[in-house]
This record gives sequence, structure tokens and C-alpha cells, in this order.
Amino acid sequence: MSISWLYLCNALALGAMMVFVPVIGPLIRELGLQEWHSGLVVAISGALWMLSAQRWGKASDNKGRKPVLLLAICGYLASYALLAAFFDMALDASWPVLSVLAILILLRALLGVFYAGIPVTSAALLAENTPPGRRTQAMAGLGAANAMGMVVGPLIGGLLAVWGLTLPLYFAAAMPLLALLIVFKLPDHKPVAQAVQPALKLTDARLRLPVLSALLAMSGVITAQMCVGFFAMDKLRLPADAAAQAAGFAMATVGMVLVLVQAVLVKKLTLSASRLLVLGASVACVGFALMMLVDGLLMLLLSYAVMALGLGMVFPAMQALAADSVESARQGAAAGAVSAAQGLAMVIVPLICTGLYHLAPVLPYLLAAFMLLLLSLAAWRWHISTEVVTGEI
Repeated sequence: MSISWLYLCNALALGAMMVFVPVIGPLIRELGLQEWHSGLVVAISGALWMLSAQRWGKASDNKGRKPVLLLAICGYLASYALLAAFFDMALDASWPVLSVLAILILLRALLGVFYAGIPVTSAALLAENTPPGRRTQAMAGLGAANAMGMVVGPLIGGLLAVWGLTLPLYFAAAMPLLALLIVFKLPDHKPVAQAVQPALKLTDARLRLPVLSALLAMSGVITAQMCVGFFAMDKLRLPADAAAQAAGFAMATVGMVLVLVQAVLVKKLTLSASRLLVLGASVACVGFALMMLVDGLLMLLLSYAVMALGLGMVFPAMQALAADSVESARQGAAAGAVSAAQGLAMVIVPLICTGLYHLAPVLPYLLAAFMLLLLSLAAWRWHISTEVVTGEI
């Protein structure tokens, strides 16, 4: 398997998704929608992500990784092109708010459904071709590739927004096309399951900590993504185009820190996956709490950098824990369960964080800090209960 091609494919796919982040707040405002409308859009998209993630994982176990990955990227490409065209038309016409909201929900939901298949199938393919003792480092490599997408995507969104809020979306729609061409370079893989495998339940005891990690960590990510554009406009008092740029810089900072953490730090640390999870959740908690002190762009970037430092340790740790919990024939199912938990966060968190934001801009960040503190405590308890007999404490 060509790992570098798989990494590049994921970087392009996530980069396209992240282009949307710095412009979503200004676009919502320009269309006459409110903050909670954006929360509703992401929540419904997350519900479909949650329902589809395990199906993607199960399909990759039973049908083969490459054909499933090709299908997911094709659907992602088509959905993104339709979304860009819709925003362009809606901004040039006076459409009823309910019509705009309904179409936006449909297109964003399709985008989420098809994107869900890309990280699930990629993680399963990577875990299948990596021995258990090296999976944390391998997942960190995949995370670093995704982080490159997080660097490029927001920068594209923020910089191109100066020439129009929809221009970044058209550029982003072309990125999955390149990813599609890359997937054809991957070697064919036969289905790994000898018989049709059922999906793993989110409550499966083997996946309890990875699923909890995915749910709480993704909750923090969604909060940071959804609130940054509004925060820049309301707390930093920036106009729409400048707020989009500030949001782009913040998310690009996150991406650069994630690259450094996952490409360098995680690979050099000798911590077990559970210990890495404890450390990462604790650091990320501090980053979200620092939002109470933000009064300018530099402090905003610092807070988001600390968040990324912690989350850069959380995600490869939780993916390694999930991969190590099941056999090769169930890697897709395990990755699907973890991704479904992330989708569940997308259902619950958007409405909560946008509702809290309406009360005070800093409240969603404080809730995220509290959730990550809980994750740190849960990971430490799990580490104690499972590894005390090995003397690794």
C-alpha cells in the first residue's frame, strides 16, 4: 500500500471541508439566517454522518477498501459542487429564508454523508496494514496529513473570501477531484472479511474509551469551528470579510500545530495510547479555557494553538486504541463506530454551542473545556484499570 497517496487523499478531502469554516459565519449572515440556523444545518448533517459512518466501515470490510473509498469521494465531489452553486444563486436572489435553510440542510447533509466514508475507510486500510505496536504513530501520520488540509483549507477560504464569499467554495469543490485521481493509484484490496460482518455497537465494551474520546473531542472541534467566525465579528468587532480572514488564520494555526504535533511530537513520545490521551485532553482543556482571556487576534491564535496541541495527541491515541481493540476483519467496523460517535457530536453540539453563544460568546468554549477535562479523567481511570498489571503507571 502506498501510504503517502492515502495521506494526500485525506489531506485534500479535509482541506476542502475546512475551506467552508471561515466563510460559514459571514455566509449565514449574508443570507439573512441566524446563528442557530447554522447549528441546525450541522446537526442534521451530523445525524446522517452518524447513521452512515458505520455503514461505510462495514461496507469496506465486506466489499473492499478501494471501491468504497472511490464511491465516497465521487459523492463528496458532486455534493460540494452543488453546494457552491447553491450559495452563489442564493446570494444573487431574494429567496425565502425557509427555502434557503431547507436546501442548505439537504446539500450539507449529502456532503457529510459522503465525507464520512473517506476517513473511516482510510483508517481501516491503514490499521489493516500496520502492526498493533505501531498504530499510534501510523494514525499520527494520517492525522498530520489531515492537519495539512486544515492549514491549506482555512487559508484558501480566508484569502479568497476577499474576492467573494463563494469563490473559496468553487475552489474547494475541485479538491476532491484530485483526491479521486489519487485513489486510482492505490492498489486493489480484496475484502478482508471472510463473511459479512455486522457493525459494532457504539456501546461495545472494547470501544468504550475510543468512542467516548471521539464524542467529546469532536464536540470541542465543532465548537471551535462553528464559533470562530461569529466570535471574530462580535468579540473582536471585525467586519464580515475581516472576520472570515481571522477565522481562516485561526484554523490554519490549528492545522500547523497539528502537523508539528502529529508528525514530530507523537512519533517521538514513548507514551502508551491511553497516557497520550490523558495528556492531550488535559492540554486541549487549557486551550479552550484560555478563550476567556481573548481580546485580540494574537490571543485568539494562541488559544487555538493550545487547543490543537492537545487535540493533536487525542485523535491518534483514540484511533490506535480502537484499532488495537479488534481483529483485522473488523477494522472498518471499529473505525465506523468511532466515526459514528463523531457524527453524534455533530448532532448534539451545534445547537448547544450556538444556543450558548447567543447568551455569551465564551460559554461554548467553556463547555468544551469541561468536556475535555472529563475525557482526561476517564482516560486516566481506564489507563489505571487496564494497565496497572503491566507496571506502566
